Amino acid sequence: METKNIEAEIASFIGKLIRDNFGKGPSSVYVTCVKPFITIYLRDFLAPMERVLLKQGNDLKVQETRDLLMEELLPEIKATIKATAQVDIHNIYYDWGLENKTGIIIAEMDSDGLNFDPEYLSYPQKEEVHQEIDRFSAKAQKVPERTDSYLLNTRTLVVVREGILVSIEKELLESGFEEQLILSKRRLEKKLLDRNFLEKLLQVTIQDVFADWNFAVDKGYLVLILKPN
Repeated sequence: METKNIEAEIASFIGKLIRDNFGKGPSSVYVTCVKPFITIYLRDFLAPMERVLLKQGNDLKVQETRDLLMEELLPEIKATIKATAQVDIHNIYYDWGLENKTGIIIAEMDSDGLNFDPEYLSYPQKEEVHQEIDRFSAKAQKVPERTDSYLLNTRTLVVVREGILVSIEKELLESGFEEQLILSKRRLEKKLLDRNFLEKLLQVTIQDVFADWNFAVDKGYLVLILKPN
């Protein structure tokens, strides 16, 4: 199946799945299939009850509820993407931009079975971007042991960080506070990221920033949705 057909099928599936389970689906779903990632960007996604909660300042409650529901949907999402794209999916990440009524789902393909040369997703400002990522990561927790990034297209920059957890975070995970840690880290990292610097460097407008982690392997993703100037 051609890539555009795969992207269209995944977009249709995700739109219906979210509408059936959240009560309201996104107005648009943008899917990008570029080895080793499949990114799914949701726009205009906010249910009526969530809108009320946000007006009351309960944004963390909305995120927590969404995360709980997404955990139930992940096996179906993973299986459908695998069957549609004919690739093995290693892990799935997601985050929400409630202020912009947006969301992201990232499917990480199993790179062991891929003929993948990361250089084709490189870009001129990569080193400077990594320096900024390491700088704000050090403020939030510590400099990552490894930082990499991939420009999937003119609108999607994926950043991968490995080895970023500090001792207190590991202790919180041991004590069962994973969801609280995720919500706190998302909010903190989005505040610390220097958008102005990255916008000038990349000559873009950053429309959205998303973050999620796999604490079991001490790995995190940032996704920047860009609008070229």
